[in-house]
Amino acid sequence: MAKISILCCYILVAFMCLGYVASAKKEVGVYELQRGDFSVKITNWGATVLAVILPDKNGKLDDVVLGYETVEEYTNETTYFGALVGRVANRIGGAQFTLNGNHYKLVANEGKNMLHGGHRGFSHVIWTVKNYKKDSHITFTYDSFDGEQGFPGDLAVSVTYMFIGKNKLAIKMVAKPLNKATPVNLASHSYWNLGGHTSGDIFSHNLQLFGSKITPVDHELIPTGEILPVDGTPYDFHEPRSIGSKFNELPDGYDINYVIDNGGSKHLKKVAVVHESKSGRKMELWTNSPGVQFYTSNKLDNVKGKGGFVYSKHAAMCLETQGFPDSVNHPSFPSQIVNPGETFENVMLYRFTAG
Repeated sequence: MAKISILCCYILVAFMCLGYVASAKKEVGVYELQRGDFSVKITNWGATVLAVILPDKNGKLDDVVLGYETVEEYTNETTYFGALVGRVANRIGGAQFTLNGNHYKLVANEGKNMLHGGHRGFSHVIWTVKNYKKDSHITFTYDSFDGEQGFPGDLAVSVTYMFIGKNKLAIKMVAKPLNKATPVNLASHSYWNLGGHTSGDIFSHNLQLFGSKITPVDHELIPTGEILPVDGTPYDFHEPRSIGSKFNELPDGYDINYVIDNGGSKHLKKVAVVHESKSGRKMELWTNSPGVQFYTSNKLDNVKGKGGFVYSKHAAMCLETQGFPDSVNHPSFPSQIVNPGETFENVMLYRFTAG
């Protein structure tokens, strides 16, 4: 616990040091963060992660996230490769909810439901570049207006991507309602393959996931409202095992929200550890959020990506720290409602090693 607290303080102080504001930029561009042989490329279109370059156990560099060859290809797509999704990530059943006696009808973009903030969510807008230092960090901001995709109130949003030490990447997502209570659930949606984005499926990746329960879903992937233990099911990753080891017990793959053990506090909790044996790369993920969506890219369908490589089903995994899906329609779930004067915050910390 002491190490976790020290780590949280480290991140907090580091983010506070970024308080200065550079001249704002509003054109679409690509920005690189680099520290040694660890580099990240990001665009302000959707505050999207385009590439994460890491060495393997032999020092060979590979890009370990899926994506497109050009920024233009991100402007009209539905995979959400590397995107910052919101105002509310994941699904809202019936694309509607009631708050403080008012009924809100949202923009449905997955059948009758809303996914990742609607047809023009935060992943499909231009963010403003506020702070940028190549060897350190970049901060994007976006001002969401009252009624955007049906959501109430003006919302000031920011996301900072930041190196910590030699092998850690932190993502801090912040949102502040300006005049009305509103649901907020920002999430980062990178598709990871630690063997490299061209290395095939992720069945051999070993995963340890610190979530004792899940929120089951119906045939439209909308939560039923139940919270069930994973013990004795294919969803149990408390002990490390390969992602593919129980795939035959599932209809298509993993696409489910885990309740993080002791999650949802101000302190960071370890969410998952992923290891790919051939490259030796290991990724730890920490967060302050109550849930994490584990998704094995079940809906990828021969998507042409970087360098012309074609991504097939299960070519990557997503671990999206978040509030629970459809929380606005399930009072028993942790609330996503944020009032004026309050602040939403989702911090993700990745630690990468190889050996």
